[in-house]
Amino acid sequence: LGLPNRTQPKLGDLIEISRFGYEHWAIYVGNGYVVHLAPPSEVAGAGVSSIMSIVAERAIVKKELLSVVAGGDKYRINNKHDDKYDPLPLNKIVKEAEKMVGREVPYSLTSDNCEHFVNVLRYGVSRSDQVFAGKPQGSILPLGVLGVVGCLLCF
Repeated sequence: LGLPNRTQPKLGDLIEISRFGYEHWAIYVGNGYVVHLAPPSEVAGAGVSSIMSIVAERAIVKKELLSVVAGGDKYRINNKHDDKYDPLPLNKIVKEAEKMVGREVPYSLTSDNCEHFVNVLRYGVSRSDQVFAGKPQGSILPLGVLGVVGCLLCF
């Protein structure tokens, strides 16, 4: 993707982290920390092993250092829907994100993923462009993801 790397985010910024085969999303809550969804077994900055996050049925809301979550992966600030939706007040975004930390929540690649999660926090709107981008292929997208996971597990 060629994402610019290591720009200093502001409170409430959406952070797009380029992972192997998909983008992981988090929301910046200050002092170097982000709140994001992760499968219960995910190790922050796990890179290839974090591919398991896209097939999990549950997720844990975690607060971790952005540098740890991104690991060696590139990231950028991407408040891409600011032109379509008004961001909620920053104090509300941070308060709601912090309140969710430690909770286990349902997770679905198509309806409750990390991008949906951060868009609800910033805009009050559940939306994932990764899902929209995959719509023309429909059921092919999940099968492709499972194929990638299957190949990774073989090694």
